[in-house]
Amino acid sequence: MIDQNLNDEEQMPLWDVALAALVTEKCQNKNKPLHIADFQQLSTKYAIRFDDIMDTVLRMVMHNKWVYTEPDGRVRHITEDEFNNMHKGGRLVNSDLKELDGSWRPVD
Repeated sequence: MIDQNLNDEEQMPLWDVALAALVTEKCQNKNKPLHIADFQQLSTKYAIRFDDIMDTVLRMVMHNKWVYTEPDGRVRHITEDEFNNMHKGGRLVNSDLKELDGSWRPVD
């Protein structure tokens, strides 16, 4: 049986599973949703590229494993087009995420 987090065609994970575990553990330990600052702290603490962390989190939101909530409380789904537009310059940078200043958490 294939893991649901795998791309059926390539048998490859849809996101970085180690980073997914790291951010999920951070959210569980904090016992509340994460914000961009939390991901930046993880990036600094573990010398991981911030954009790699956010790429993983965005992919998990796109595949309904995590939820992004706007500051006003509205849940927002990240579409594939939005995801691709954020990567226009190659790697994600802080300015690509400036409008995503809400909170992030695993699906209950």
